[in-house]
Amino acid sequence: MVAPVLETAHVFCCPNRVRGALSWSPGPGGLLAFGTSCSVVLYDPQKRIVITNLNGHTARVNCVQWICKQDGSPSTELVSGGSDNHVIHWELENNQLLKAVHLQGHVAPVYSVCAAYQERASDVTLQTLIVSAASDSIVLIWSKKASEVTCLQSLDFGNGFALALSLSYLPDTDVPVLACGDDDCRIQLFVQQDGQFRNVLFLRGHEDWIRGVEWTIFGRDLLLASCSQDCLIRIWRLCIKSTSLETQEDDIIRLKENTFTVESKSIKIEFAVTLETVLAGHENWVNAVHWQPSFYKDGVLQHPMRLLSASMDKTMILWAPDEESGVWLEQVRVGEVGGNTLGFYDCQFNEDGSQIIAHAFHGALHLWKQNATNLKEWTPEIVISGHFDGVQDLMWDPEGEFIITVGTDQTTRLFAPWKRKDQSQVTWHEIARPQIHGYDLKCLAMINRFQFVSGADEKVLRVFSAPRNFVENFCAITGQSLNHILCNQDGDLPEGAAVPALGLSNKAVFQGDITQPSDEDELLTSTGFEYHQLAFQPSVLTEPPTEDHLLQNTLWPEVQKVYGHGYEIFCVACSNSKTLLASACKAAKKEHAAIILWNTTSWKQVQNLVFHSLTVTQMAFSPNDKFLLAVSRDRTWSLWKRQDTALPEQEPIFTLFAFTNQVTAVHSRIIWSCDWSPDGKHFFTGSRDRKVVVWGECDSNNEFMEHSIGPCSSVLDVGGSVTAVSVCPVLDPSQRYIVAVGLECGKICLYSWKKTNQIPEINDWTQCVETSQSQSHTLAIKKLCWKNCNGKNEQNESESAEWLYFASCGEDHTVKIYKVNRCAL
Repeated sequence: MVAPVLETAHVFCCPNRVRGALSWSPGPGGLLAFGTSCSVVLYDPQKRIVITNLNGHTARVNCVQWICKQDGSPSTELVSGGSDNHVIHWELENNQLLKAVHLQGHVAPVYSVCAAYQERASDVTLQTLIVSAASDSIVLIWSKKASEVTCLQSLDFGNGFALALSLSYLPDTDVPVLACGDDDCRIQLFVQQDGQFRNVLFLRGHEDWIRGVEWTIFGRDLLLASCSQDCLIRIWRLCIKSTSLETQEDDIIRLKENTFTVESKSIKIEFAVTLETVLAGHENWVNAVHWQPSFYKDGVLQHPMRLLSASMDKTMILWAPDEESGVWLEQVRVGEVGGNTLGFYDCQFNEDGSQIIAHAFHGALHLWKQNATNLKEWTPEIVISGHFDGVQDLMWDPEGEFIITVGTDQTTRLFAPWKRKDQSQVTWHEIARPQIHGYDLKCLAMINRFQFVSGADEKVLRVFSAPRNFVENFCAITGQSLNHILCNQDGDLPEGAAVPALGLSNKAVFQGDITQPSDEDELLTSTGFEYHQLAFQPSVLTEPPTEDHLLQNTLWPEVQKVYGHGYEIFCVACSNSKTLLASACKAAKKEHAAIILWNTTSWKQVQNLVFHSLTVTQMAFSPNDKFLLAVSRDRTWSLWKRQDTALPEQEPIFTLFAFTNQVTAVHSRIIWSCDWSPDGKHFFTGSRDRKVVVWGECDSNNEFMEHSIGPCSSVLDVGGSVTAVSVCPVLDPSQRYIVAVGLECGKICLYSWKKTNQIPEINDWTQCVETSQSQSHTLAIKKLCWKNCNGKNEQNESESAEWLYFASCGEDHTVKIYKVNRCAL
């Protein structure tokens, strides 16, 4: 079997910040499906890896639901709805996409979907009913039979909206019943008769918008759970109305019955709906309710009566009826404690109810597992995490052991491999959140292995250094030598960092500053929207931290603020010797577009480099630090040469060495990205004009550029706007440069290039491979970065010569690590 050239090794992401973007397949070993930006991600919670991405939406995915099978086997179909006004039916085979069918009919974003199989005795073909609701005030009902999809009906809600949907079948019939939770505080029940869904009942009782509804089968009855912004949960029972004569006694209190009649198989059946119970336990909006799925045990179908609810009060509650009295009671309450978080959007059970997952306001997933011996004890589990907005920049550490990313979700995150002794497979996880900021973060640079500088939509550069507690936990999780790392650190490291009340900077916490929280403090931070100051508490970790720990105890101390720019910081770059930092900000004038050089020891300004007239978009130092390359929105690049001073204590001076202008420019649009070849003889530029060009020293007869710097390659047209370029530090087996090119559409292409002696250059570019639809990002690539091949390989040393690794990040909120088979290029 031939090894693939390109594989997706690891993916980091989290659900979109909307209700309904999460669904857990109820079958054994079920996959978790959730919407991330424009993509549906299938995640295996047991293996802790992303199985695949389903890319088809062109705007945010708002809702996802697996279509459950009655026999309890794993689901192979799911539906999703997005802000592109589309509903997509996905069909899988071996957990990979087999077919995707687009359902078009809405003229506004789709925010709720549900689906169910419908098997009629008169028709052996399995039919799928799909229902979707959108902000056009329309609910569409679809029928899918084989590959044919037809729209059966459109339900118009006038000036209102159906905020939540759930589909099931009336007891002892094959008649579909649809529950719609509205913004008028009512639940509408629709029943299909003569091929059309008709409204048969209004369920009243809630006093605010309905946020969630869900049916479940219990015995011969149907139970409907509904939740609302009135902080209450209501459970309704739908059953066949008894025809036996009942004596009416005045002293017996009876719940009001709402009845309706349905014709099934030429028989009229009367159904009754009663309010079973009202559950009051949450202190804020209840956003979602979810019944534990039925499952088979010893060949017998089990119908557990357990309900999960998620609320904006930062808690999830597991409800169940008391075995003796039948009264519904709170069994378990879990949630977030403290921090600037705002509760949960969604919740789900796994197939047997032993695990529950919550989707938090900031996109994070929280997973809890039930203790097998103590059923009332639930412990946090490790689950996928990532940015909940566009990821703007990333860097590998010099040893290639972890990556740091920044994004417009105002966080800096650190991802590293978890190396377990009992398993050969290595999985990557977020192990620290060094910076939680008040501005959108745009760029970063590594100063050394455990120090970085970040730039944001503020005029300040901020420098962070790793605390001792992080270094210790990093070594324990990744299998590094703690003594080896600590001996390379200067000075006495602080234990951690915390943000003081009303503060904006991470302050170092030393051993003497650590205090244990009192019971009163824990009580104060247990509920509510209020922001509470979090005291750092050191902890010993041997596995990746949970979301609560990431929020609370993984900040890095801020060691320096660097002032000098007049506008928002846009890009930074550090020299390979780690002695100089170059930074640039957004600019519309030449004086604001100046590049500032900083000494990374004293953090004093060394020099201002003035040339460009618009924002400098990216910079890169040459491998020997002799040159600094800058590219700009003004469609030009500039090359600055280092002039070492006579006195060692004086800073080096950079002078303009070469540049392009309107006459000599090859690019006709914004140049977004640049990078150097590993030998420093050439540099590469990529532009919105779809071109990638290699530059270097030209032949002596080419005099149109200063210092004979000009194009060394034919112009590569990659077919789309180029937003990222990165050159591998290792050559391919034919001694050609390996170049990764990221496009605005989300695709990544690998090319190889070698200079030829022909003029014009012929066959100097060769396309090696490009990402498939499931491997690609769904929005613009913001950064590509190859792993330093001098670092250790994550699997074993024997693979290091065969596999190369690079990371990518994009506007689709996703960070990916790819492995490239060098020998197959």
